[in-house]
Amino acid sequence: MNSLEHVGAGALRKRCCVTGAPWRRGAVRVSWLFALLLLSMMTSGLAGASELPRFLADIEPQAVFPGADRIGEPESDPPVAPAFKGDTRLGFVFLTSDYVNTTGYSGKPIHQLVAIDMKGVIRKVLLVEHHEPIVLIGIPEKRIVAVLDDYQGLDIGKLVRAEIGDHKVDVVTGATVTVMVMDDTILRSAIKVARAHGLGGLRPQAEASGPRAVINPEAGTVEDWQALLADGSVARLLLTLEEVNQAFEASGDPLAAEHPELGDPNEAFIELYAGVVSIPAIGRSLLGEAEYRNLQKRLEPGQHAILLAGDGRYSFKGSGYVRGGIFDRFQLVQGDTKIRFHDYQHKRLSRIAADGAPKLKDVDLFVVPSGQGFDPAAPWKLELLVGRAVGPRKKAFQTFELVYTPPRKYLTIIEPEQPVSRGLAAWIGADQPGAPLWTRMWLAKQGEVIVLMLALGVLTLIFFFQDWLVKRPLLTDRVRVGFLLFTLFGIGWYANAQLSVVNILAVFNALVSGFDWNYFLMEPLIFILWGSVAAALLFWGRGPYCGWLCPFGALQELMNRVAKWVKIPQLTLPWGLHERLWTLKYLIFLVLFGFSLHSLGIAEKLSEVEPFKTAIILKFARDWPFVVFAIAVLIPGLFIERFYCRYVCPLGAALAIPGRLRMFEWLKRYKECGAPCQRCANECMVQAIHKEGNINVNECLYCLHCQVVYSDDHACPVLIQKRLKRERQVNLSKGGKTGVARRMEEVRQRQNETADKASSQEPGSHG
Repeated sequence: MNSLEHVGAGALRKRCCVTGAPWRRGAVRVSWLFALLLLSMMTSGLAGASELPRFLADIEPQAVFPGADRIGEPESDPPVAPAFKGDTRLGFVFLTSDYVNTTGYSGKPIHQLVAIDMKGVIRKVLLVEHHEPIVLIGIPEKRIVAVLDDYQGLDIGKLVRAEIGDHKVDVVTGATVTVMVMDDTILRSAIKVARAHGLGGLRPQAEASGPRAVINPEAGTVEDWQALLADGSVARLLLTLEEVNQAFEASGDPLAAEHPELGDPNEAFIELYAGVVSIPAIGRSLLGEAEYRNLQKRLEPGQHAILLAGDGRYSFKGSGYVRGGIFDRFQLVQGDTKIRFHDYQHKRLSRIAADGAPKLKDVDLFVVPSGQGFDPAAPWKLELLVGRAVGPRKKAFQTFELVYTPPRKYLTIIEPEQPVSRGLAAWIGADQPGAPLWTRMWLAKQGEVIVLMLALGVLTLIFFFQDWLVKRPLLTDRVRVGFLLFTLFGIGWYANAQLSVVNILAVFNALVSGFDWNYFLMEPLIFILWGSVAAALLFWGRGPYCGWLCPFGALQELMNRVAKWVKIPQLTLPWGLHERLWTLKYLIFLVLFGFSLHSLGIAEKLSEVEPFKTAIILKFARDWPFVVFAIAVLIPGLFIERFYCRYVCPLGAALAIPGRLRMFEWLKRYKECGAPCQRCANECMVQAIHKEGNINVNECLYCLHCQVVYSDDHACPVLIQKRLKRERQVNLSKGGKTGVARRMEEVRQRQNETADKASSQEPGSHG
């Protein structure tokens, strides 16, 4: 060991004795916190993630999307999986349970895969999983599957615009609720997907910007039955036997026409009444004061209730709800929302309290579930399903509608305040008519955008004022650990803003085939991160992103810190092998780039060499081969710090190439670095410092550890020698004597004392 290394090692041991214990206690706390958070994030990701990847893994592309040769990875939230033929996107595949409540009789979701093309036409519906007892035990599943075939070719855009009639579902006798749930969820989820992705000419529903009506709780008074009917507070639907028979005859089903309702044609088949009893005046009139107070106690803030009452040959309730808990003969419809009621949302009443009300067979109160978006001030309709037996085990069905429009006397018109255009919405033009979709995406994520911009600002200050920061080693370490935790949990697992080499390949492909800014602006956080990467490459190279902003890189480094804390031995590869393994990531990138020139789809598949999607985007909630691969590249990182970043990452390679164009040298070195001092080279996290002392910026992750050592006169051998020399000069300037001078003086003093003693013992010396 040369003199510089000896001095540095001794000083380091001394320094550890002074500061090691507090640092270790802090590291223990941080490490335990990280381990617990990592475990909770992984388990929550597994528990709450979409089931779409699980179902797609076992299905051939052609089976779920006719004409497709591959299904891409899920994207967006809720997720959809793009379907491709070659490089052409055909449409999307989605899971109905990701978009709407699909609970049936069993109380568990009915999972259906729906394929919809770019024109908004449904191409395929597959029932992939259910637990419906009526289907598992009594009804052949092929009868249910046959119903799903009827959705092929349904144009969702035309359906929403009423250019075609309502879709008529072929209800299977004995499985009415199950089929109704399936029909409802297919249509509602398809409409949501079409609106979210601009299919079939649909766009996301804009919030009403003009005057809007709300219920005025003070309006109206208690009225009798005839007054409630006259002003529309109670809506009425009367169906005679003749009208019902005519509807079945017009359906085109000869069997249904051959089994008419027998009796007087003018006899009431059903007389149905409906009213919104959460409107105070209507509720007090129909329920009476005592029952209305009971209802108010039951309703949550913003929740509403309706009263249904009926008489005649047909009951709107039926008896199916007794067995399955769901009322299968009617549903409430408002806009794209369809609401079915369960038995626990129902209360049977003995009568209608309004004066003059008739005595009716069925009088029932239904509480509208919270979170359904029901607006009592807006019109709605009740769809009544009427079944007719046409065989021993077969029925035909027809739907009739009762339309309810709240009387204006209960409404108050609110003029919205005209907001002043300001902030992000005004800056990006999202508040302008006809604004592109990406502007709304930025507006929806403005909170995340602000947080990310602040984080980038903090990181910029760290780099610009690194000379001040690195002189405080403990603070530097805490700042770095804190930022890495933010990167992993905030940028990665929360915002899913993990960059990928696929982004680079897509940009190059777009430059060749026709660049469109709108596509790249759709993901604001990804766009901002790429902008910061472009700026950082000019100043610092790849280090700011790979070392500070990459969630997967942060995951590796934090796991390695935990590994060191639990005494897992660390390996240092021989320099010759290490230097040659560097080239592996560049070769991987060149292979991906070459394939992207031929087919971007193939390159996207090969880019699974990046475990980012598995570990960060999907939080390990993926098929086991992908999870095993992600874990396989994380495990070496416990022994070799940032193993994946060093040798495998194609994104790091892609950033390193333009990183050589950086304009500044921010990392300082002494002329003694490398000859003879090897302190920084030996301690570099990724072995980015050559034995000659120069830093390889292609590999440097800008962790600032070498700058901490560079500034520490108790750690850097060069500074240690300068400090010792300075201390000697200070002692001399204060009149102090060196150690050699003091020893020579002690020798002379002892010689003088010996001489004096000898002279005192000579004869005659006493005189």
